[in-house]
Amino acid sequence: MLSRSTVSSGLLRPLTNPASSYAAARGLLRVRGLASEAGAYDLAVIGGGPGGYVAAVKAAQLGMKTVCIEKRGALGGTCLNVGCIPSKAMLNNSHIYHTIVHDTKNRGIEVGEVKVNLDKMLQAKESSVKALTGGIESYLFKKYGVDYIKGEASFASPDKIDVKLLDGGETQVEAKNVIIATGSEVTPFPGIEIDEERIVSSTGALSLKEVPKRMIVIGGGVIGLELGSVWSRLGAEVTVVEFLGGIGGAGIDGEVAKTFQKSLQKQGFKFKLNTKVMGAKREGDIIKVEVESAKNGKKEELEADVLLVAIGRRPVTKGLNLDKIGVEVDDKGRVVIDDQYNTSVKNVRCIGDATFGPMLAHKAEEEGIAAVEWIKNGHGHVNYEVIPSVVYTHPEVAWVGKTEEDLKKAGVEYKVGKYPFAANSRAKTNQDTEGFVKHLVEKDTDRILGTHIIGATAGEMIAEACLAQEYGAGSEDIARVCHAHPTLSEAFKEAAMAAHGKPINF
Repeated sequence: MLSRSTVSSGLLRPLTNPASSYAAARGLLRVRGLASEAGAYDLAVIGGGPGGYVAAVKAAQLGMKTVCIEKRGALGGTCLNVGCIPSKAMLNNSHIYHTIVHDTKNRGIEVGEVKVNLDKMLQAKESSVKALTGGIESYLFKKYGVDYIKGEASFASPDKIDVKLLDGGETQVEAKNVIIATGSEVTPFPGIEIDEERIVSSTGALSLKEVPKRMIVIGGGVIGLELGSVWSRLGAEVTVVEFLGGIGGAGIDGEVAKTFQKSLQKQGFKFKLNTKVMGAKREGDIIKVEVESAKNGKKEELEADVLLVAIGRRPVTKGLNLDKIGVEVDDKGRVVIDDQYNTSVKNVRCIGDATFGPMLAHKAEEEGIAAVEWIKNGHGHVNYEVIPSVVYTHPEVAWVGKTEEDLKKAGVEYKVGKYPFAANSRAKTNQDTEGFVKHLVEKDTDRILGTHIIGATAGEMIAEACLAQEYGAGSEDIARVCHAHPTLSEAFKEAAMAAHGKPINF
């Protein structure tokens, strides 16, 4: 995450935008005016992903004549089509299968022979995707009067956009304001060619035609672990190769990462940390992967039926003709913006994965709304210190705010309030007691600076932490709020009680 904070009087004070420190350092932190020329549209949004379609809907709600241009042919971007939504469908259904096979007997439920019907599981995934993507076009855009053009956009000028229509032909759109919301794509691994059959990206990993016996995942971040979990539950032997010394990606708390790794290992995952991938080649139906220890240089060759390359994502700006109109892009391909999402061109803004900050759908959505509000009302806001992250494995992992490592580095004195799900009554009745809730609390003020959860429904529970941190709540505030019994959320309250004083049930 690119957001930064300064320490003043012992308190962490967030900047308003993840690009702020970068832009300020380069002399870009200034307000840029809007184009004054008249145009057919008040706003054109390039990209119909979570940031783009939300921006288009918000603009229409505020009375702006709006058009959304999307080259995929289906709205929702990577998230709805080949990312967040289909992966959660596969995670949910593979978890149900795994539970039936491995856990129902202990719960007094006798089940006969259980089989995976992969074709039907994939069909269920696709039906969810079609319902959601189609709903944006057939319901939301029609309800609010957003014009939708299916085609590939490129700038002819700052206020004119050429569009190559998917159905053939071309058109041109004129708009007073433009928001670039083109999202991101899979980062390729140098020297490894993805065929989406045996060597796959996250896209191919969501549509494998059979459950592989062995899968190697390059990258121990969120995407690799989630998709690795899907196929591990369905019977694959999964090995994760990660260059760093821990899993979970950027922003995860060190203690949580270690607990997370142990949990996945119990489920059958194998990890090769501090390990560099030197190359990979396909020989028939077998993938051979050369790896090297980052510590001692020891080399070995691994074999798998499927290799998943999950080393991250990069911004998509190719073909937009940004250089033609003078939009500045940094050395990582990110569009440079100021605090109001303005680019270096007068009437052009940028949000989401194509610019700074974590590549998260909900972050893009918030930026879409804020950018439109800047255009319409002259003000908008996203608190980048309160952007939650979730790994939808089992147990789930979720966090928001600062990690212990962040606070130590910043020299902030803090307390830890931690409570295990093993002491929670609902977790015990669910026979799902793995994990804990952990609050990091500023010592002098009691303000919650970070919350980290590993356990069932962590992704739902983190919303309470976001609300608490947004309003500057202290651990005592949460400790004194009545939580329903018996619920997993009581662990959230008890962790706050542990930070403020002592928990009751542990």
